[in-house]
Amino acid sequence: MGCFESEIITVETNGEGDIIDLTSEVDDIVSKSCVETGLLSLFVGGSTVALTTIEYEKGVLSDLRRAMSVLAPDNIPYDHDAAWGDGNGRSHVKAALIGPSLSIPIRDERLLLGKWQQIVLLELDVRSKRTRKVYCTIIGK
Repeated sequence: MGCFESEIITVETNGEGDIIDLTSEVDDIVSKSCVETGLLSLFVGGSTVALTTIEYEKGVLSDLRRAMSVLAPDNIPYDHDAAWGDGNGRSHVKAALIGPSLSIPIRDERLLLGKWQQIVLLELDVRSKRTRKVYCTIIGK
């Protein structure tokens, strides 16, 4: 017989460039679930926010921010900005490149993350202070 769990993590961000470690909160949800073996699905609603995994370490977080600014720089024109005037064309591009979701296997009631791998939310919108919702769905047995 299978098991299903669903939770929402609410995250307050301070604007573009925020990288928030969600690992311990997600781990708590998994450990309290009825699933021993299964799959965790994470999805963040919004077109200017993303989820990924990375080593949550100051140097590599700085490297990620720099790489994102190279892929979608803030000093070039974006058609989105011309149409909407909100200045976040680059935010949409970055979010599309990283993506809004993750799937992580669960075994023995634990996430199968690598030793230095953490789950992070990337705030990419140019507006300050956002409330983001991360939808966590766990299925398995």
